[in-house]
Amino acid sequence: MKTENIPYKIYLDESEMPKSWYNMRADMKKKPAPLLNPGTGKPMTAEELGAVFCDELVAQELDDTTPFIEIPEEIRAFYKMYRPSPLVRAYCLEEKLGTPAKIYYKFEGNNTSGSHKLNSAIAQAYYAKKQGLKGVTTETGAGQWGTALSMACSYFGLDCKVFMVKCSYEQKPFRREVMRTYGANVTPSPSETTNIGKKILAEHPGTTGSLGCAISEAVEVAVGSEGYRYVLGSVLNQVLLHQSVIGLETKAALDKYGIKPDMIIGCAGGGSNLGGLIAPFMGEKLRGEADYRIIAVEPASCPSFTRGVYAYDFCDTGMVCPLAKMYTLGSDFIPSPNHAGGLRYHGMSSTLSELYDQKLMEARSVTQTDVFEAAEYFARVEGILPAPESSHAIRVAIDEALRCKETGEEKTIVFGLTGTGYFDMVAYEKFHNGEMSDYIPTDEDLAAARAKLPKMN
Repeated sequence: MKTENIPYKIYLDESEMPKSWYNMRADMKKKPAPLLNPGTGKPMTAEELGAVFCDELVAQELDDTTPFIEIPEEIRAFYKMYRPSPLVRAYCLEEKLGTPAKIYYKFEGNNTSGSHKLNSAIAQAYYAKKQGLKGVTTETGAGQWGTALSMACSYFGLDCKVFMVKCSYEQKPFRREVMRTYGANVTPSPSETTNIGKKILAEHPGTTGSLGCAISEAVEVAVGSEGYRYVLGSVLNQVLLHQSVIGLETKAALDKYGIKPDMIIGCAGGGSNLGGLIAPFMGEKLRGEADYRIIAVEPASCPSFTRGVYAYDFCDTGMVCPLAKMYTLGSDFIPSPNHAGGLRYHGMSSTLSELYDQKLMEARSVTQTDVFEAAEYFARVEGILPAPESSHAIRVAIDEALRCKETGEEKTIVFGLTGTGYFDMVAYEKFHNGEMSDYIPTDEDLAAARAKLPKMN
């Protein structure tokens, strides 16, 4: 089965861990559009953002010129508990597929949060503690981000208030209980505990919620509570920056063996893991040093890249957050309650949206049942039960490997396995029982949400 002198798992030494995060925006000739104040229509200032976010994170959010930003020693020390993470050669998968393709995956599920989210959670909690705050508020979809943030806040002794999308709160009770184990207060969203939550419930009775709803509630509580700030697990530039440790480690591991990937594949919801995985490779592409085929994979039920519009939109359903220029379905869009809760966001990172608009990457949407077929196949062959979000990347990696089988091309494929699916067994149960559906929004559904996009001069 193993025919090459490449280990099953390529590990870096602690000494080879990244000492700095990489900021893709520094190498972009055309920068992402700035966040706008919804009241004035002008770019958000550091002072305005500082009312919502931690000061140091605001500086990172606005910095589009510094290529490398040093990782504080306290954060690097925490990273060492679970990093460097392994880059795995999928020899078993290659053999089962009968493909000439070489397949690698970067596995981010080897920590208690079960995903890559801890990379940014610990950084954001660190800066909140350093600023002397009492606590933070946030939203979570499938629960990986909420779990990661509750761990990080527990480590630094911060209070943590989490608004969890209602359908995920009900589908994933064990993830909710892990958050509570680490001391977080978890509220299903939309809720009756905030003004915005009450408004959304009045307008959408019985709604299963969305990340946009939960963001609105978390921001309202943060702004209205002394000593608190809001933190976000995806979408923002600061989060992509922190997640660049994934890509930096991946590239270092590949370079050890002289391996150059042909394509890099990641699931895409708000953009955190995809942006982190592709960061150094996209940097080479932007600088003209190398070329790669980069594929973002999103759910067909929430297809912001493949069916959205590139426009300024609110980052939240309650329309209290800044406006971001991104590929969006409209902040009023509430996707079907699919089981990839972490990908149920109406928009996409401004940085990734700009790269996509420049045709430096491509996107593909896949249906839920196709995703779970790939997830089950991967679990049986490679021995890891993947999260539904990660399985979007697995689906397309398998499809590309099978295409190589048809053409005889020996492509090298790298994809991000962002986390494990052990808290997603309700979803697997629905799939096995034949109760999983593939709802895809109609053009009319999307047009209705787009009609509410803010009118820009």
